[in-house]
Amino acid sequence: MKNKLILLLLFIGFTKSFGQTENNKLQISHLTGDFYVYKTFNEYKGNLIPANALYLVTDKGVVMFDAPWDKTQFQPLLDSIKAKHHKDVIMQIATHSHEDRSGGLEFYKQKGIKTYTIKLTDEILNKNKEPRAEFIMPNDTTFTVGQHRFEVFYPGKGHAPDNIVVWFNKEKVLYGGCFIKGAASTNLGNMGDSDVKEWEPSIKRVQAKFKKPLYIIPGHEDWTNIGSLNNTYKLVKEYNAKNTSDKLDKK
Repeated sequence: MKNKLILLLLFIGFTKSFGQTENNKLQISHLTGDFYVYKTFNEYKGNLIPANALYLVTDKGVVMFDAPWDKTQFQPLLDSIKAKHHKDVIMQIATHSHEDRSGGLEFYKQKGIKTYTIKLTDEILNKNKEPRAEFIMPNDTTFTVGQHRFEVFYPGKGHAPDNIVVWFNKEKVLYGGCFIKGAASTNLGNMGDSDVKEWEPSIKRVQAKFKKPLYIIPGHEDWTNIGSLNNTYKLVKEYNAKNTSDKLDKK
């Protein structure tokens, strides 16, 4: 009987972990309190890459930060939130203009959800003839939604010229989007719009402003290790040092 019980527990554990593989198009994990991380997947350079984003449950409704990278999951995310929390999404903030962050603006705007970006993101989307948010918010602003208060902050250029981060002071949650690389990252990933020289002081501004975070959510890769911001700073410093050295060698 004991052996049968052990086998049953192993089987349950296996099926539970299997249910969290990359075959799932939408994965939702509880972070802390009213915070949930949702993960979707898309193909980049022939590889299936996960993208992390966040939503917050408030008394007034749910606030989404960014959107699923996989467009087929725009509606399933709303359905999952409604089924799980019995609340509607009322607000969505995109943290920069790349598709894995701003791709859902038009869809959610048509659903009657208030969508937001900073002015610089709006200008980039307009220039690229991409759908834009309904509302423009200041680079640095504080929102109060229901019982929750959070701060949107533009630290300067980095992964993208318009990347912002979001800080929840009470819970010490830092949502970094693609401005922050994972703790195990060994490179800076997609650098098509990056300004790595400016990224370094931008990270220092975030570190100085938002001290001792308990949770840090990067745009991709593992979000359970809070060493992600420090690792991003390390990668940026190494890149800049190598770039400076290469330029000197060419003289």
